[in-house]
Amino acid sequence: MRRLLIGLTVSAVFVTASACGSSNSTESAGDKAADGTTTVKVGIIPILDVAPVYLGQKKGFYSKRGLKLELTPAQGGAAIVPGVLNNQFQFGFSNTTSLLVAQSKKVPVKVVANGVASTAEEGADFMGTTVKKGSPIKSPKQLEGKKVAVNSLNNICDTSIKESVRKDDGDPSKLQFVEMPFDQMAAALENDQVDAACTPEPALSTVKAAGGTSIASSFYDVDPNLTVAMYFTSQQYAKQNPELVKKFQEATAESLKYADSHPDEVREIVATYTKIPQTLLEKLTLPNWPAEPNRASIERLAELAKEDGQLKESPDLDALLP
Repeated sequence: MRRLLIGLTVSAVFVTASACGSSNSTESAGDKAADGTTTVKVGIIPILDVAPVYLGQKKGFYSKRGLKLELTPAQGGAAIVPGVLNNQFQFGFSNTTSLLVAQSKKVPVKVVANGVASTAEEGADFMGTTVKKGSPIKSPKQLEGKKVAVNSLNNICDTSIKESVRKDDGDPSKLQFVEMPFDQMAAALENDQVDAACTPEPALSTVKAAGGTSIASSFYDVDPNLTVAMYFTSQQYAKQNPELVKKFQEATAESLKYADSHPDEVREIVATYTKIPQTLLEKLTLPNWPAEPNRASIERLAELAKEDGQLKESPDLDALLP
C-alpha cells in the first residue's frame, strides 16, 4: 500500500510539474551578474556520477562560457524532475529510468547532455547490488521476498536489480524496495534494516570496506554500456534559452571528456561533496563518462521498465534525447 501511495504521489507531482512546464509564462534564464555571468541552478545527486560537473566548474569550463553553477543536492531523479519543471532548477541530473517515466507521462523534459555510463566490465562496475558481511544471500535470485534499498522508488535501481534477479531465474515481482539516501545504505545493511542495497560509488566502496559484497553488477546486467543518467532541462526552457543551453551542453561535454581522462582529479573532487573517507578514494571504481548517450541501452531500459510495470506507455525517445 505504501508503494502504491508513493506512486500516486509521484504521478501527481509529474502532472503538476507538466502543467507548470507547459505554461506560457517566461521562465527565468538564471541570475545574470554585472559582468555578464549567468548563475544557473543544477539539481544533482551527491554521488560519484556527477564528479565531472564539479570538476568542470573547478577547471573553469563553465565560467569561460559565462556560466556559474549553483549545484543543489537532492535524493534522486524523481525529486529533481519536478524541480526542473517548476524552475527551481534550470538543469537537473537524473537517472535514465526516471526520465523515461516522466516522458511516458508526457512531462516535457529534454535531455541536453550525457551523464554517466557503466564500465562495460561485469564484476567491476561502479554500482553493485550489495549485501552485508556474512549475509546468507549469495545470488540475485535469493533477493525474492527481501528488502532492497534504493535511493528513490521507480528508478533505475529498481529496473536493473529486477533484471539481475530475472537473469538468475528469480521472480523480480517479489522484491520489496525501501527508499533511503545512498549514504545511509551501508548502515542500513549493517543494522538489518534492509537485506540488500543499490550502491553506486562511493556507497559501494563504503559497503565493501565494512566487509560487504556485491552479488550483481546490475547496471551491466541491463546493458554493458548502459547510459545510467543524463542532464536535462524542460522543453520550454530549452526553447526560450537556446544559447544558454548550448553553453551548458558544451561545458558539460568538455567536463565529461576531462573527467574520463583524469581519474586522480576525479577522486580528489569526489571528497569535496560526498562523505567518502580519504582512505577509500583510491578504491573507488570509476564509471565511464562518454560524450553521447547510448540509445540502444536506453531502449533496453525502457523495454524492461515497461515489462515490470514502471511504464504504462512507451516513451518517445526522439522527443527526450538530444
